[in-house]
Amino acid sequence: MQLELRHLQAVCQIAETGSLGGAARILGVSQPALSAQLRRIERVAGGELFVRGRLGVEPTPLGQFVLAKARRVLSEMDALGAEARALTAGAPLRLGCILLVLVDGLIARQDLALPGREVSVYLEDSVTALVRMLGAGRYDVIVYGEVNDHEVPLPAGVTARTLVPKEPFCIRMSARHPLARLEAVDLADLAEEQWMTLLEDDDGGPEALIEACAKAGFVPSLRYRITDRMMHYDLVSAGRAISLSQPTAPAVAGTVMRPLIGAPMTGRIRLAWNRTTVSAQQAEQFYRSAAHAYLANVDNHPFHRAWWDQHPEAHPVLG
Repeated sequence: MQLELRHLQAVCQIAETGSLGGAARILGVSQPALSAQLRRIERVAGGELFVRGRLGVEPTPLGQFVLAKARRVLSEMDALGAEARALTAGAPLRLGCILLVLVDGLIARQDLALPGREVSVYLEDSVTALVRMLGAGRYDVIVYGEVNDHEVPLPAGVTARTLVPKEPFCIRMSARHPLARLEAVDLADLAEEQWMTLLEDDDGGPEALIEACAKAGFVPSLRYRITDRMMHYDLVSAGRAISLSQPTAPAVAGTVMRPLIGAPMTGRIRLAWNRTTVSAQQAEQFYRSAAHAYLANVDNHPFHRAWWDQHPEAHPVLG
């Protein structure tokens, strides 16, 4: 038997997860099948690659040698695929997004960064679906958000980079709301409100909202699930609902944005890309385009500009 790329990927995945069961789930095979494959790989390598330790399976000295070589080979293959795709005339870069504020600006700036290169943009309601399709090769790059400490698991072959490590969520409410006259709102004062949520909130948002409201002494009424942006704004303007919002969201007639006292919920914005289709240079271009698109919206509301200036650790890294 000769070693193939899938064998090297299996060895790396076992080392990264520390267990055959975990690696089998990620690779989409049964644990007995992966165990049998590992035994065949070890016969070719000439000895055991892993032994059971206190924290799961650990590589032997031979395993460490094979891992180092495997990672190098896989890295070179990733670079080969990305560079070959970049040279393919007319091949569009496929960008998958959750409906974040920066998306419109990112698309415009990316057109400038890659003149003449088509960028196909797709919007998804579910972060889980977005990440899964990135791993399956349906997308080249994705932009997504996470709430509080929630982390979206990423598939093999994907690299992620944090764009904005922290931004405080605020509240959008009707301009006629009694609390609209305040500069900042206490979450406890929103106990009787109807809340608007997204169709698919699998970024940790609902759990974070329920936890924050519980600390404030109430259970939120999550009544509306709407993805249409204009209908969303109309319902808020009419006073029928309030919604959490990114602090960079645009001003909308009939509504106001107010920060929450103590910032009980925060978001994080990340980029992830498939290493087989996106080169390091392209990933850097996407990062810079997204960063400038975000920065273009920081001044949408004075309260966020003030917060932003006080938190340089939240700024994108633009060397």
